[in-house]
Amino acid sequence: MNVPLAPPGDHPDLVPLAELSARGIHAPSVQSLARDQSPFARPTPAWTRHLAPGVVLTARPIDLSDGCLTNAYTLTVDLDRALCRPVSSPRGFHLRRLVTGPAVAVVSGAFAYISDDPDYQPAEPCLDLAVRNHHAASLPTATKPALLLHHGRPVVRTLTATGTLIVAGHPHTWTGSKQPPPHPAPPGHLTVYGAANCHIRYHDDPRTGFRRDVDPATNTTPSDPAVLDCTVVPTPAGARITAVHPGGGADLFAGAFVLRSHRPWPDHLLPGAHVNVTAIDAFATADVASALSLGPSAADAAAGLTAAWDQSLGTSPFRPDARYARTLLALNGRHLILTVLDGAPLAPTFQGVTVQETAELCEQASHDPAAVFHLDGGQTSKIAYRHGREPASAVGSLHYLRWPRHEHEPFHWQGLDGRRLHSALQITPTEESR
Repeated sequence: MNVPLAPPGDHPDLVPLAELSARGIHAPSVQSLARDQSPFARPTPAWTRHLAPGVVLTARPIDLSDGCLTNAYTLTVDLDRALCRPVSSPRGFHLRRLVTGPAVAVVSGAFAYISDDPDYQPAEPCLDLAVRNHHAASLPTATKPALLLHHGRPVVRTLTATGTLIVAGHPHTWTGSKQPPPHPAPPGHLTVYGAANCHIRYHDDPRTGFRRDVDPATNTTPSDPAVLDCTVVPTPAGARITAVHPGGGADLFAGAFVLRSHRPWPDHLLPGAHVNVTAIDAFATADVASALSLGPSAADAAAGLTAAWDQSLGTSPFRPDARYARTLLALNGRHLILTVLDGAPLAPTFQGVTVQETAELCEQASHDPAAVFHLDGGQTSKIAYRHGREPASAVGSLHYLRWPRHEHEPFHWQGLDGRRLHSALQITPTEESR
């Protein structure tokens, strides 16, 4: 007997299960994926898709040790024929929404603050450096590699967390709070704090396994009677000091960053004072259209040199034996290579790759692990793209579920859109290529 299908509204899992099935992933229900993600543990068919002149996306399965596997999705961009632009937004976005106009692909970007507490979030969620339209939205607290769009061309550099800025017309030097300060410090020298100084804590949760947050009471700059902390907030008229805190104790999330001055602090550090960041390391901000801090290189992650990232990421994704999905970036001459090594945390043989396996896979692909850098990984790892006249699709982290916001809400499959992100790398063909 033929039984007519009920309307999708009566069975909300039908549409997502059909989407998964079309990709060769067969699950009994969406709710079951909150406990068992083994349906995603399947090798991808190898394929190649030419998204635009100079922009190629490939897929291939990779066997790992101990019977594990990953799927590698690699986007190769000829920078003579296409542009890579770091983009970021405090409000956030889903990757597929950026595959618009001439853009043909978007890759998950820099590490950002992630918490399950919607009521206490940072004003600037990007961790360390973020530059938008030649203006520094957030400053680095530690020496880190970064991707910069410099004079219209992507550049990867390790940037020292130092620079210059102007407050109310007065020049200052600055250093990130995780950097050794200059000795002796120049008059008026400032120290930068930001969301990257936060400490993530974890709690058990009966439905989702755990919840992440920070303690607002302790999420502040250190107390010191000899300092003045200035909260800096972007405004339509430019960044300005909105509050001052004698003795420290400024909320790390209240503004884009915090500037700390030591006694005797200048009289012009007052609420309303305009702040203009003029240089980051040796780069003038006027020459940098956009920029984002990167994660550690594959070599440094394998060697455990990840202290600059660990405290603000909570449980470190760079632990030696931990398998995670990874997103990697390599800039090799005129070619930019962006790779997602896929994985699902609740699929025992498909949880991703270790940092050591990542370095080995880089070497097998003839890339120096010291010149390959991590972008945000885990459930953030994703490439969204448009192929021909097809609607925008995505690869990586297809297991992603939107967690319930209250006790009786079900899990929702959100694999094509994934997590709401705060930064990405957008790939657009040049006008000549189009």
